[in-house]
Amino acid sequence: MQRNSVVKKINLLAAVSALALVQGCSAPDALWGSSARPEDAHIEHARPDPESKADVNRYFRPEESVSEGSVTVEGNSIDYRAVAGTLVVHPKDWDDAAAKPEADAKADAKDTNPTAEAAMFYVAYFKQGESAHRRPITFVFNGGPGSSTVWLHMGAFGPRRIITANDTHTPAAPYRLVDNEFSLLDASDLVFIDAPGTGFGRVAGKDKEKAFFGADPDVHAFSEFITQFLSKYGRWNSPKYLFGESYGTPRAANLINVLETQDDADFNGVILLSQILNYDLATGRAELNPSVDLPYQLVLPTYTATAWYHHKLPDNSQPLDPLLQEVENFALGDYALALNAGSELSPAKRDEIADKLHNYTGLSVAYIKKANLRIDGGEFEKNL
Repeated sequence: MQRNSVVKKINLLAAVSALALVQGCSAPDALWGSSARPEDAHIEHARPDPESKADVNRYFRPEESVSEGSVTVEGNSIDYRAVAGTLVVHPKDWDDAAAKPEADAKADAKDTNPTAEAAMFYVAYFKQGESAHRRPITFVFNGGPGSSTVWLHMGAFGPRRIITANDTHTPAAPYRLVDNEFSLLDASDLVFIDAPGTGFGRVAGKDKEKAFFGADPDVHAFSEFITQFLSKYGRWNSPKYLFGESYGTPRAANLINVLETQDDADFNGVILLSQILNYDLATGRAELNPSVDLPYQLVLPTYTATAWYHHKLPDNSQPLDPLLQEVENFALGDYALALNAGSELSPAKRDEIADKLHNYTGLSVAYIKKANLRIDGGEFEKNL
């Protein structure tokens, strides 16, 4: 349910932030060669000067910091090489090969607001001892939009993860960072990518928001990042996959089109987690679009299966498969007609539909009527 997802993300963000502060280190320290030691944690390090061109330029160059580790997944020990780094990307149609007249080059050198560019941060994990040509590689990103890929990285699929509560608030620090026996590293090398302007990345230059913050600009930045990465690490001949979550699923759909048709980069597959390819069908926000009732119809079989699993239906003895077929027919038939009728729905028909929904969800008739026969995901979860 959506509420669980939000709670998990809030818990995870707090835990990641707290660990970084407690351990006295950060990704930029690793990238820029700073040796952060516990005994130096009390020292206030000099912050970059946003007006200094030298400090600005330090963030807009490819960098990497390499370490090694091991993790046990499915009972098998996996040795890996971890790379934290940045790659610099530019807006669509930017030409790095265009020759500039000497006068223009000098003028550009004095320009305090040059062409927009983004330093995109990533953390990649490569299994040791594997041939790069046979080993799959998966590019992983969260959604938001406007979120770094901390959720899939530190909360789900990286070799280390932070333990958080499932559907309640995680208690305050200290938080536990543990080996992740559920990592995907046994099946594929992993590249966790932060979108432009998120995580430890940076954006700068003229119209930087317009250049990178939008569905298409975002996708072109990801496409350039991925093609650069494939060249930098010699992975063009590897089986290649995209893995998007939430807003990352429409990003993945758009991105694979750009990669295949504009960059001539063939991929082996696209994986969608918590997909939301059509926002009109999101039950968590259906009340914000009151003219569209389709989400309530399409989610009803899911409500039924959930209530059946938790033994909350008035008649829980029915086999699930024929029950779901019955619910699907109702959702696209009588239920659809009732929702479409709106205020013209007769009281008798309203009572009939409410009784049916009670049988299919386990929620009370009174609550269903109060919700105007329309129950979003959070309401269903809480009331079940």
